[in-house]
Amino acid sequence: MPQLPLQTLSRQAFAPFGEVIMLEGARHYPINQGTTERFHALAMADTQTQDGKTILSVFRAQPRALPLAIEVMECHPLGSQAFVPLTSDKDDEYLVVVAPPGEFAADQMQAFICKGLQGVNYARGVWHHPLIALHKQSDFIVMDRIGEGFNCDEIALDGSWTVG
Repeated sequence: MPQLPLQTLSRQAFAPFGEVIMLEGARHYPINQGTTERFHALAMADTQTQDGKTILSVFRAQPRALPLAIEVMECHPLGSQAFVPLTSDKDDEYLVVVAPPGEFAADQMQAFICKGLQGVNYARGVWHHPLIALHKQSDFIVMDRIGEGFNCDEIALDGSWTVG
C-alpha cells in the first residue's frame, strides 16, 4: 500500500498548489493609530468568475486517526478555497493532501502537516482531500466561491494510498 510522506508546510513547498496563509514572513505594518498590526494580503481569493461571489464560512472538523486511507479527492474548478484554523495554539495540527490541477494523478499527490497558525489557499482546480483535523475537533474559517455553475468535482479512490 503506497504511503504519502508528510512534509512540513512552507510557502515554497506548497506554491504549486496555492498559498500558505501565515503571519511569519508576511508584509505587516501598524494601523489605527498604532493600536493594530495589519498583516497585509496573506492570500488572494480567486472567485470572481461569472456570477460568482466570495463567501466566508466556518467548517467544524472532527479529528481523524492516522494512518488515514485516501478515498476521495475533490477540486473546485471555478475558484480558490482557503482554510484558516481558528486557534491560537501553534501546536494544533491538521493535514493537507493535494495533487496538481488537471487530470487527477494519484502518483502526484503530496501531503503536508500544518501547524495551527498556518492556513492554506488552494488554487483554482487543485485536487485536495477534504479537511483532515488531528487530535481534536477544530474550527476553520473557509473562504470560497458561491454562485452559478458547478464548483466541486470529486473522484473516488480505492483507498490504497495512505497518509500518516
